[in-house]
Parts: sequence; structure tokens; C-alpha cells
Amino acid sequence: EVQLVESGGGMVQPGGSLRLSCVASGLSISSLDMSWVRQAPGKGPEWVSRISSDSGSTYYADSVKGRFTISRDNAKNTLYLQMKSLKPEDTALYYCASMRGIFATPDYWGQGTQVTVSS
Repeated sequence: EVQLVESGGGMVQPGGSLRLSCVASGLSISSLDMSWVRQAPGKGPEWVSRISSDSGSTYYADSVKGRFTISRDNAKNTLYLQMKSLKPEDTALYYCASMRGIFATPDYWGQGTQVTVSS
């Protein structure tokens, strides 16, 4: 069974930082491109960041560029999202997803981890 399990979410004050992790089981992510997608309450999904299988290419939504950093450790089968200078508008459920192509529709999704930015 393929599973993507996110962790690292929580509540943080504006300006704070969090690091999200996504551990894969049942598949090797080393040949897969990966993404982080978020969904805020009452809104549709928003793609946050993508990374190629070899970490050679990364992409970010304008709303997070310069504040978030996507990375991966294929040996640990794990995807990361380092988030800094968090804003209230970053509050959302954050999902990781695997894709067979950097802009392809995801094949697998995690269950999400909640990030809440509030004073």
C-alpha cells in the first residue's frame, strides 16, 4: 500500500517558522517529482511548490517565493518544506503529492498536516 504521511504542522505566530516532512512508504520517490499543495478553509487547492526527482529543478508559487524552501532526501524517501516568515494567509492544510512529471497530475496524496499562523 502506498502511503504519503505528512508531519510537522502546528500553530505558530506570524513571522515564525515550521518544517513539514512527508515520508513515503510503499513506493520509492527517487524517480518521482513531488509537490506541496495547500488548501485554506473555504478555498480551493493551491499549489505551493514542486521539486524534480533529482532536486535539480524547483518551483514556487509567487505567494511563498523567498519564504519557503522545498527539498528532498531520496535515501530517506522523504520530502520537506521549510517555511519561514509565516503569515496568517499561510494557514491551510498542507498536502504532499507524487507525480510522474514535474507538472503532471499527482498520482498519490498524503492526508495533510494543518498549519495555523495566528497571534
